[in-house]
Amino acid sequence: GERGSEAQPSVPPLASDTLTQPSPSRERAKSGMKNTGIPANRIVFSEKFACPVSGFTIAEIEPRLFSFNAPMGACPACDGLGERQEFDPELVVPNEALSLKKGAVVPWAKSNPPSPYYMQVLGSLAKEFGFSLDTPWADLPGEVKLIILHGTGGKPVTLKFMDGRKSYEVKKAFEGVIGNLNRRLLQTESAWMREELSKYQRAQPCETCHGARLKPEALAVKIAGEDISLSTRRSVVDALAFFTAMPDKLNDQQNQIARAILKEIVERLGFLNNVGLDYLNLDRTSGTLSGGESQRIRLASQIGSGLSGVLYVLDEPSIGLHQRDNDRLLVTLKRLRDLGNSVIVVEHDEDAIRHADYIVDMGPGAGIRGGEIVAQGTLKQILKAKNSLTADYLNGTRRIEVPKKRRKGTGKKLTVHNARANNLRGVTASIPLGTFTCITGVSGSGKSSFTIDTLYAASARALNGARILAGAHDKVTGLEHCDKVIDIDQSPIGRTPRSNPATYTGAFTNIRDWFAGLPESQARGYKPGRFSFNVKGGRCEACTGDGLIKIEMHFLPDVYVTCDVCHGARYNRETLEVKFKGHSIADVLDMTVEDAVEFFKAVPPIRDKMAMLAEVGLGYVKVGQQATTLSGGEAQRVKLAKELARRATGQTLYILDEPTTGLHFEDVRKLLEVLHALVDQGNSVVVIEHNLDVIKTADWIIDMGPEGGVKGGEVVAEGTPEKVAKEPRSFTGHYLAPLLGLASVAAE
Repeated sequence: GERGSEAQPSVPPLASDTLTQPSPSRERAKSGMKNTGIPANRIVFSEKFACPVSGFTIAEIEPRLFSFNAPMGACPACDGLGERQEFDPELVVPNEALSLKKGAVVPWAKSNPPSPYYMQVLGSLAKEFGFSLDTPWADLPGEVKLIILHGTGGKPVTLKFMDGRKSYEVKKAFEGVIGNLNRRLLQTESAWMREELSKYQRAQPCETCHGARLKPEALAVKIAGEDISLSTRRSVVDALAFFTAMPDKLNDQQNQIARAILKEIVERLGFLNNVGLDYLNLDRTSGTLSGGESQRIRLASQIGSGLSGVLYVLDEPSIGLHQRDNDRLLVTLKRLRDLGNSVIVVEHDEDAIRHADYIVDMGPGAGIRGGEIVAQGTLKQILKAKNSLTADYLNGTRRIEVPKKRRKGTGKKLTVHNARANNLRGVTASIPLGTFTCITGVSGSGKSSFTIDTLYAASARALNGARILAGAHDKVTGLEHCDKVIDIDQSPIGRTPRSNPATYTGAFTNIRDWFAGLPESQARGYKPGRFSFNVKGGRCEACTGDGLIKIEMHFLPDVYVTCDVCHGARYNRETLEVKFKGHSIADVLDMTVEDAVEFFKAVPPIRDKMAMLAEVGLGYVKVGQQATTLSGGEAQRVKLAKELARRATGQTLYILDEPTTGLHFEDVRKLLEVLHALVDQGNSVVVIEHNLDVIKTADWIIDMGPEGGVKGGEVVAEGTPEKVAKEPRSFTGHYLAPLLGLASVAAE
């Protein structure tokens, strides 16, 4: 009571040296002297969160202090991003075999020939520091490279310039290529220039917070010896173990405070774990998540809500999931159902179909040949359906056959040595050329890190001269046996409604040329540009060739309505009067690819491109279908069709990331025919895949794992499907064995 009554708020000293002087009251207490008016045992409390030694002070602790999205918590240096965009020497000089004269410094050699001003600067430096502009960058002394990239550090040098026939000299410090780029970026107001310069930048961890994204004040608060950034850098499964064990590290009072919070944290992490996302780090940025991963995070949040009486609609939640993880997803969906909800799933996965309580099978074909309910009911009822492709594959009357023999390849191979990107643990693996190779493994096992981040990036730099950086590795050998590498991913073929399959494959150029060559066009003097909806002349000017008019709703989303002048045709009346076989160019764009193959059967350049689109299973897509309405799988197959339409060299390396996404059994069969035809021409196809029907047809498998995240990153098994199926550590092998007629070896 005495202490409490005597306690008075006091602002702590800001400098530690004020504490070096002995306190008079303490000295009197030690010597036994009486304190006149001030008790010797007085304890000073502070109402501030402050250290009396260093003067470090923080505001009152509240949740927003730990949020990098709030100004109160965000690191002031990087605004809570955890990284800063900086010019990277490897992107500025991507090809070290080139000399300065040949354009080694790419930003200064963009024009052809390179800018005379920059070449004169480099020529002056060469004279000043004694090197040649013809020497390859790799052979220049390290000191010279530093001067060219980072400047002379304030030391003046003589720069000589030619202005017409006159020459003049300037003595000043050289800022360096990177200094020049930084200055131009700061000074420019051009969005195009900013985008151009950003190509030479790469995200680097913030020097202040080292990627933690928070202020030092937030990081000073620790529980069980850890700040919040360390906890969020863990994977879901590791964080689950950490927070589950947390009560053992706290005393009774702390446990009483933390019990409800820990229960909530552990439950939510458990939901993420159950939907197959155990390998994801908690601080993973949303932009790096696949569509399937984002969908499963939302699914986990719904399970956590514990609602009942809700209708859930999921579009292919099995995307990107290994068969083992898919089993866990199905358990989760059944749990949602058992809580009293209705779950509707759009799905092609066989296990999901077999576990469903009720099935609605759409068809019988795709596009205009579909749109009907072919069969509906329980699995038993579906299996009896006569006109259902799905039923045929479930019954086994149709199937994707296992090849009678595996290809051995050309005898040559591509080898990635000591790959260390992301979670890879020094992986060295070889891909036999002239084969169909599958990269398999559970979600997060390192498939994309090995195939896309390392193999493709290194190959593209060497073969295509691409300016992308490969993940950490020692080298890739065997690239001399390939002439180019092509990555066919699921990114959109265009981000505006003006892009479509015809424009992307180049068929639209041929279609416009064909219409411009018709007698009616010749008589009117129409050129190919007349039939483009992107330029003035032939397009409808009311909608500028969009076919739609945007109505801004201010506080609501914009509304698009069909143009009331052209009625969605995109062209003006005069252009639409030119017809081939009774069809205008607008009619052609509205045809399905299958109809276009027949319509242009006498025009090989157009017919062949359309036939290739049909061959990859896109016969139902309209020729002029807007790119923004295509799914990721459809966009990927449009890209594949474009590559297939090119003249084959027989030495191309094709890399595809889950090409069966969104495909029915029958579409998978068609796609496999196309991919195996590529290999039969001598090319090499590498596919990241979970679909067992694809994996069983492979000539070679590299199985990553054994688990995801930090517990993955190794090659568990490699060889033919039969060899992988016998590997006890391989989850892929466990599910693959029955399809090959082998006894399943339980994965450890």
